[in-house]
Amino acid sequence: MQKTSSQYDKAIAVCRKLFAQKLSDYGPSFRVLRAPSLTDQLYIKVKNLRNFQITGVSKVGETAEENFVAIVNYAVIGLIQLEKGVAEDYREDLQQIEQLYDHFVEEAKQLMLRKNHDYGEAWRDMRVSSITDLIYQKVLRTKQIEDNAGVTLVSEGIDANYYDMLNYAVFCLIKINEEAGNPEISKQTDEKHS
Repeated sequence: MQKTSSQYDKAIAVCRKLFAQKLSDYGPSFRVLRAPSLTDQLYIKVKNLRNFQITGVSKVGETAEENFVAIVNYAVIGLIQLEKGVAEDYREDLQQIEQLYDHFVEEAKQLMLRKNHDYGEAWRDMRVSSITDLIYQKVLRTKQIEDNAGVTLVSEGIDANYYDMLNYAVFCLIKINEEAGNPEISKQTDEKHS
């Protein structure tokens, strides 16, 4: 599991670098987004991934890796929004936003380590397309919870779904790099993507 922990950190470093660059460019403009808007952004990214996995064609040129990085970052943004609520403008302390990013990523990692222990790293034997489908399912569940005004009878809440989407996307980043013969996450994504 030490290998997974190291790979996880390297994948997150790529995601965090892009997050910090976008934060510098745009400020925390995401703070005005309501939860359903973020969930719809996740929906768009996972639909893009599924379409590419089915057709093998991306006319926009976004790679699977770029989309998984975006899913990680949108999931973290979702967790930040759940914590802080929606803002009417985006003038906030950038350092505090980055600290929240680090906090939620660390929470996600600890959750991943607990689940990896219990499930024996079963994700390593799964296909990237199957993990993508799980992300899609989590997005659809989140949309339903939002449509139910956040009320669930027996299910986990929106935050649990964001954590799972984040971790599943990191697993895919690890697997993509391993399948490419690059066991370390080192590729820097194009800076125009979230």
